Amino acid sequence: MAGLAQLKFAMGTSIFLLAFIFALFLSALMFVIDTFFINFDLIFGLVIMLFFTALFVLFQYLIGPAIVRASTHLQYLKEGENPWLESTVKELAEKSGVSMPKLATVPDNTPNAFVFGKSSSDATLAVHEGLLKSLNENEIKAVIGHELGHIKHRDYIVMTVVAALPLVAYIIARTTWTAAAFSRSSRKEGGNARAALLAAGVVSYVVYVIALLCVMRLSRLREHYSDAYSAYLTGSPRSLESGLAKITYGLSLSPKEPSGVRAFYIGDPSMAKEEVAEIMEKKDEYDLDHDGVLDEHELELAMEKEAKSTWKTINSWFSTHPPTFKRILLLQEIDQEMQSGKYTADRVYTHV
Repeated sequence: MAGLAQLKFAMGTSIFLLAFIFALFLSALMFVIDTFFINFDLIFGLVIMLFFTALFVLFQYLIGPAIVRASTHLQYLKEGENPWLESTVKELAEKSGVSMPKLATVPDNTPNAFVFGKSSSDATLAVHEGLLKSLNENEIKAVIGHELGHIKHRDYIVMTVVAALPLVAYIIARTTWTAAAFSRSSRKEGGNARAALLAAGVVSYVVYVIALLCVMRLSRLREHYSDAYSAYLTGSPRSLESGLAKITYGLSLSPKEPSGVRAFYIGDPSMAKEEVAEIMEKKDEYDLDHDGVLDEHELELAMEKEAKSTWKTINSWFSTHPPTFKRILLLQEIDQEMQSGKYTADRVYTHV
């Protein structure tokens, strides 16, 4: 059982945990520098490191939207350019109680969508041209409901901020390893600067992995919450189920390398390729009409079956999105409750 308060708690604790880990990490780093390199006030050094880390996070927050815009080559829609999309988003935004986001399309034939921005009133909702071509109107509406869920929860803003912390640790790890390669001895007699730098690099990389796991877990959780919100907002979990199946299959066929902003997408291309590859290994089992091709319905049923089997859990720890079959399973539970007539507004996130 879950509620929106639990998502907010998860986001809050993730930020606190990452900040705590980084405070310990930077303290240890300052101690190494003081011991093997130069003497200075540890507290002052820690404050300086925390200041520059906060500055880096702020920088990421401020330029993040610009990076997304540049890397996706999106094009903002002018008023009246796509009346159906505009009216659909406006209708659902009003029902959600969120500000109407700016609308954009991405000249990409893969089916995907995402939101980004520095605040809920500054959000942009972008859809790939491939999504508009391959999904029907109800499925597109369900995807829009999912993206508006991210705006409602403001989780994309949190993700923009916390994603900077693993990057800081990774940069420090690479820097210390590079410095170690060029270091022979310390400035202090009897010290071993090279060993100290290597140790700092190892610790930095461990912190990077731990921070990344925290960020990835939060990313997966927010996708489940937005799926549940879409089901509530549109009243049609089945539309998002079929939409996710089409998105996963469409992304699996793309020869393009995954984008660096894939955490913002409704579907992760890398995970889609893995999921569909596993299903295709059992193609004969899932090809119900034995025509040699898995159609959309057969693919969706295959994903439902995969939900009841053991999957590579460790791989999912480093994934930005939950496996599609887990998302479909959640939507099926919501659909069953809707059919029973017991589903109410206070039970939107019960099945997450």
